[in-house]
Order: sequence, then C-alpha cells, then structure tokens
Amino acid sequence: MSAGRLLSVLLLLQSRGRMSARGLADELGVSVRTAYRDVARLQAAGVPVYAEPGRGGGYQLVDGYRTRLTGMSEGEARALFFAGLPGPAADLGLAAEVTAARLKLLAALPTGLREEAARTAAVFHLDAPGWYREPEQTPYLPLFVDAVLTQRAVDVRYRRWRAPQEVRRRLRPYGLVLKSGVWYLVAAGKDRIATYRVTQVLDAVLSDERFDRPQDFDLGAYWTSYLDDFQTRRYTGTATVRLSPEGRRRLPDNVPPEVVRAVDSTATAVGDEGWVEAVIPTESTEHACGELLRLGIHVEVVAPTELRQAMADTVGVLARAYGTADVVQATGSLTSNLE
Repeated sequence: MSAGRLLSVLLLLQSRGRMSARGLADELGVSVRTAYRDVARLQAAGVPVYAEPGRGGGYQLVDGYRTRLTGMSEGEARALFFAGLPGPAADLGLAAEVTAARLKLLAALPTGLREEAARTAAVFHLDAPGWYREPEQTPYLPLFVDAVLTQRAVDVRYRRWRAPQEVRRRLRPYGLVLKSGVWYLVAAGKDRIATYRVTQVLDAVLSDERFDRPQDFDLGAYWTSYLDDFQTRRYTGTATVRLSPEGRRRLPDNVPPEVVRAVDSTATAVGDEGWVEAVIPTESTEHACGELLRLGIHVEVVAPTELRQAMADTVGVLARAYGTADVVQATGSLTSNLE
C-alpha cells in the first residue's frame, strides 16, 4: 500500500471537497475497491473523513480540517515550473510529478484562491507543437533533464545537416529550450557553447564526468542571442520578385515573417493590375524556389538568374509530368502570366 497514495487521497478531498469513490479511483488510477480501502485506512488513522450517502454523495473531510502534509519531493519541486505545461512536462518525464505538485499547491491554498486557480486552469490550455506535423519523438529528453540538473556530461552520437553528418560529442548540458514544439539542448562542447536539436540525437549516454555550470550563464539571454545570430546566418542572399495582389495576400501563409516585412518595405508598383516588385532575403536557391512555388502563378522571379532558372526548370518538369510542356517557353524562362 502506498503512503504516497493515501496522502494523494487526503489532498484530493481537501482541494476538491466531496468526491465519490469512483472519482477518487479514476483520479489515482486504481480500482474502486482500492479507493474504498484507502478511505478506510485514512479513517482508521484518525483523519475525519465521512461519507455522504445518496445520489450526488461521496466522501469529504469535516469542515475546517486541513492537513499540513504538503511538503514537495525533489522531483515535484523540479516539476513546479512546468505546472501549466502538461505536454512538455510529459516529454521531460515529469508528468506524475506535475500532477502531484499541482495537487499539493491547490491543497495549500485558501478556499478562495483555490477556486480562482481552478477557474484559471479550466480556461487556459497550451498545445506547443505546430500545425501540420506530428509531435517529435524525443526518447533521450529525460536523460538530458537528468544531466542538466545533476551537471553530468553526456556522450552523444548526433546527426547534423552538414558533412560529416554523423558525429560524436561529449557535451556538458546547460539547459533545454522548447521552441514551437521542438526541444533543443544548449550545451558546452570541446571549445564552445552550441545548440542541438534533441530529435537529431541518435544515441546518448550519461558519463561519470561532473562539471560546473557557469554562474553567469543566462539561458534566456543565450537563446535570444542565438536566434538573432541564426537569422543573420540564415539569409545569405536576396532576390527580386514580382507579386500579384493575390500573391501578396497569400504571402504570410507561405513564407517567414522576415520575407513579408521585406516585401512591405521594398514594394513598388509595376503595371496596371496591382502587381508589385520587391526585394526579399533568401536562404539558398533551392529553398527559395520551394517557398516561392507555393504562390503559383502569382509570383515571378526577376533576379537572380539562377533562381529564375530554377523556378523555370521546376515548372518545366511539372508541365511535362502533366503533359502540358507547351506552356513553358523554349528558353525555359518564366512569365508573370504562366498558367
């Protein structure tokens, strides 16, 4: 019999008021018979629990009785920061601790504040992952949580984007960041602090090495600086494009905000049908081609030549696949009214 579960029964009754045996059983993940036994054990221990018979009845504590047994365990204290983030907490392996921590917090609050907390919890919900993709699988995330909190180095096998793609590293984890449903590890390597996408970790093992996290390291400040640097490194070129009114309307749904802002700040009118010409930042020819093709006939690349040619080549391949190669000019160039 778990003493921890008896405490949970007591805290549930204190924070929720009257609860049926079925309600207690469902909350604790046990059978109704076990819930009856747990209540009987609390009564035998002198806790003033009484049963209210009839429809809508259940168990409750004598008015005014409050337990002071709300001390948090180390794991529950760690989980406190994630009390409003059940999804991320589950990713980190702290789902049970979060539930227990929230229950103890509610039990410790005066009645008025407890009711207000319950109302707040009922009207806010966080769903971190973005649309149109499955949640990422992060089997090594709990290991990194342990490494961050105990300041132990980790040996990882990591898949990165550039060659050599698979590398081995000994990392000293400084923190974890959740960005749009994606977990990142911030860790010191051999000679610098870097950011690692957790889903790209192929293998990870805790080492015996202990390290001291620099006292002046600020995870939030580091992440802000990292994002600024990422944006600087992300865009390596520019392109001149023409957009129809419909293309401009659809732009925010198909390209990053930086591109939208560039269009807004550089757009000049061309022709009499509402088209505009603008200069936008680009990551690479391949990436820009993929993004701009989403706008279909509502965009035309003016420059650079290699991007314009990539667009024409891609449209040509599509035209041949659909048996309409005659819509592509012999030169392979695009026109603004391409069907």
